[in-house]
Amino acid sequence: MLKNLELMSRKTKLRQESRFWTYMVNGWLIFFAIVSIIPMIWLLLAPSKEDADITNRHPLAFGSFGNYVKAWNNLQFFDNGVMFTWVVNSLWYTASIVVLATVTASMAGFVLSASNIRFKRSFLISTLITMLVPPMALVVPIFVLMDAISLMDRPIAVILVSSLYPFGVFLSYIYYTTTIPKELYESARLDGCNDFRLFTKIALPLSWPLISLLAFFAFIGNWANYFLPYILLPSSENFTLPIGLGFLFYSTPAINPGVGATSVPIYKPEIALAGVLIAVPIMIVFLISQKRLVRGMLAGSIKE
Repeated sequence: MLKNLELMSRKTKLRQESRFWTYMVNGWLIFFAIVSIIPMIWLLLAPSKEDADITNRHPLAFGSFGNYVKAWNNLQFFDNGVMFTWVVNSLWYTASIVVLATVTASMAGFVLSASNIRFKRSFLISTLITMLVPPMALVVPIFVLMDAISLMDRPIAVILVSSLYPFGVFLSYIYYTTTIPKELYESARLDGCNDFRLFTKIALPLSWPLISLLAFFAFIGNWANYFLPYILLPSSENFTLPIGLGFLFYSTPAINPGVGATSVPIYKPEIALAGVLIAVPIMIVFLISQKRLVRGMLAGSIKE
């Protein structure tokens, strides 16, 4: 009887401890969610206010829809409509990088996983080392290389450099190694499949969760990329939206009073609206691809 009471008491204590830690974890998650969401809410509401209201009124106060239209019109006419050029540049740079990076990373990961090429281990180690090198350390070599082959101030320079995707290669290698049985490859080779047909007919149809994950990370990493395009594309007609936002910061009296007045009134609401243009596509892509992202991240975690 005493043993049963002790056992019941121990179970009750464990349940209470489990509930306590559950509440603690949920509380921290809610706290970090609020801290992450509030700046985005402020960014969405800031263009609805007048310039003075952004600093004088409550941060989460709403102004009027007319101020959105006013801020958008001011952005349209800034520097002869260069904002549209920046939007188009960001779209086609990022789309090109996503396609190239996803295709090359998935193919390279498949080769490292399924083929018997020489120096495969060396290639894999080189990929891991490249992942560990800080991107800032490669800026000078990339600049010198692009200048030597006359690709400076050309969009192809940013597209080629950004398409090198060592993280995607390693992720593809892990996926193809843990998810697709090697026996399937061996059976296909016995039927006469070469490596290219093996990839296109067997591996690729089974790797759509991986493709979604690679494309998402490539999009996130390059849509808001500032430093590399800023170094390789000095002309304003080649700017992307993040560089254009920096240009707005520098060239408008709202942030930099030393430049004087401009022909088009660009103030804090206009700059906030430009920030919304950068943030909203990332939110849309995440919401659309959320289910596929979960499948891609969990793929290969369980082997039968």
